[in-house]
Amino acid sequence: MSRENDVKNIYDFVVKDSQMQDVPIDSFKEKVLLVVNVASECGFTYQYKGLQKLHDDHASSGLEILGFPCNQFRGQEPGSNEEIQFFCTEKYDVSFKIFNKIDVNGESADPFYDFLKKERPGILGTKGIKWNFSKFLVNKTGQVIKRYGPTTKPEDIESDIVKLL
Repeated sequence: MSRENDVKNIYDFVVKDSQMQDVPIDSFKEKVLLVVNVASECGFTYQYKGLQKLHDDHASSGLEILGFPCNQFRGQEPGSNEEIQFFCTEKYDVSFKIFNKIDVNGESADPFYDFLKKERPGILGTKGIKWNFSKFLVNKTGQVIKRYGPTTKPEDIESDIVKLL
C-alpha cells in the first residue's frame, strides 16, 4: 500500500506485531475479525477476559481477535510491547494476537485504524475513537460490518460474531 487512495479494502494493509514484524492483514482472509484498541490501565481492561473467552469459544470456527495497544487515552497503556505482552499473558491469560502499540486518532494514527474509522464512523458520523476498547467487527470478505463503543462488552458482541462465522 503506497497511499491511502490506493487502499481498496482491509486486506491492503500490513501492520506490525509486538515484535515489530510485518503482518499482512490478508493473512486473515476468510476469518471473522474483531479489532480492538486495548490498554492495561483502563477501567475497561477487564474486557480482556471476555475477549479471551470469545477467542476460546470461536477461534476454531474462524474468529481472530486483533488487539492494538494504544496510549492516547490518559496514558493508560504506558508499557513497552514486551511489558504489554507480559501483562496480557500473566494477568488475563491472553492467547489472541496483541500487536504493536499504535495511535488510533490524530496525525500519527495508524493507517489501518484510519481505514476502519472511515468504513464505520461512530455516532453522528464521528470518526475519532472515543476511548480504549472500541471494537470493529469485520466479516470473512473483509467488510467492516459494525463498530462498538468501549462500553460494549465482548459477550454482547457474541451473537453478531456467530452470525458471521
